[in-house]
Amino acid sequence: MRFVSASAIPAEWSAGLKQGVLLGAAVLALTLPPAGLATSRVAATRLQVAHLVPDIADLAVPRVADFGDHVASLDARFISNWVAHSQDNQHLPFVILDKRDARVFVFDAGGTLVDSSPVLLGAAAGDDSVVGIGSRPIAEVRPEERTTPAGRFVSHPGRNAAGEDVVWVDYDAAVSMHRVRPVDPKERRLERLASNDPTQRRISYGCINVPVAFFESVVKPVLGAQRAVVYVLPETRNVRAVFAGAYPVDPNTHRM
Repeated sequence: MRFVSASAIPAEWSAGLKQGVLLGAAVLALTLPPAGLATSRVAATRLQVAHLVPDIADLAVPRVADFGDHVASLDARFISNWVAHSQDNQHLPFVILDKRDARVFVFDAGGTLVDSSPVLLGAAAGDDSVVGIGSRPIAEVRPEERTTPAGRFVSHPGRNAAGEDVVWVDYDAAVSMHRVRPVDPKERRLERLASNDPTQRRISYGCINVPVAFFESVVKPVLGAQRAVVYVLPETRNVRAVFAGAYPVDPNTHRM
């Protein structure tokens, strides 16, 4: 190989080379980002990805309700898992009232069970309230009209006509969740609450009676200071007919 010294290069070639080097440098200056800009773009991209990761994780790993070691019916688990997965509760605490089992489940906003309890419900079987029943005197409510309505309700804390603090489930129908009131000894409400037979716990005019200790330790702190969503499961209709948008959730394979 033969090397050529710089002195042997014609002057016009040398000038051309210098111009080419200067032109290349100019092109690089125009195309490359200013110092630090590339790093900032990478950092911004990383921030965007980091922001998206929780959403992607939420889609990949379904949320299901956490019942702990509490026993619950298939319908109660079906609706609870759907609520937790779809966030139909809109980040509010939620309640599942299983009328067939006469039992209530109170969850925090993330779908973890706070506690459950047997309850007293409307004496009459049925999933609807009579129109206008909330404005009628209680003495005028006929036995067959003493139902606890099924459906999705947004509850809010308040007070009843006696000044007692309650959680209103369906204000228009005068349905609330409150402490059990053993007013008439013949009704044996406290004994009924302690019974293992759900049919024994059907005695109210439609309201949801809970044990006093449960109201004070669970209902009042979780539902008594903010809105919540109450899902009252039906007893005469299919659960899918009442909650048409509900879908089963498989914790292993996302959504079925």
